[in-house]
Amino acid sequence: KEVFWAENDTNQHIENYPEFNMKVLLLLSVLQDTKKKIQMMKDYQDRLMETLADVLEEHFPLPTQETNADRRKKLNENLISLNKILELLMNKTLATPHHPYISIDETFWPPYTEMLLRYGIAQRHPEDCFKIRLETFY
Repeated sequence: KEVFWAENDTNQHIENYPEFNMKVLLLLSVLQDTKKKIQMMKDYQDRLMETLADVLEEHFPLPTQETNADRRKKLNENLISLNKILELLMNKTLATPHHPYISIDETFWPPYTEMLLRYGIAQRHPEDCFKIRLETFY
């Protein structure tokens, strides 16, 4: 009801002041345009994240059973994918930019961590070698 009343009040105010009408219409069009652009960017980000997940799943699978099948099988159940590691890093960077480090534990497969460090995607904490963060890209 309150929204309806507010809308009616706004419509009456716009009808009473034609010069105000043009400013409001201009502002509404700018807001609608901005909303469309934000939605387009969100859709684009979703497509990028899906594509990244597909590429990582195809080219960087979790280790498979080779030798010592029982030990490798148990190890494989606890490991998280490279996609999940990157997602954790990105979320931590956005959530707490003043302290974007995540702790490395046994669920991180060491070759994934070393690859991220070697190619400059992640960086170790200067004092705690069991923490990494996403490298800043300018």
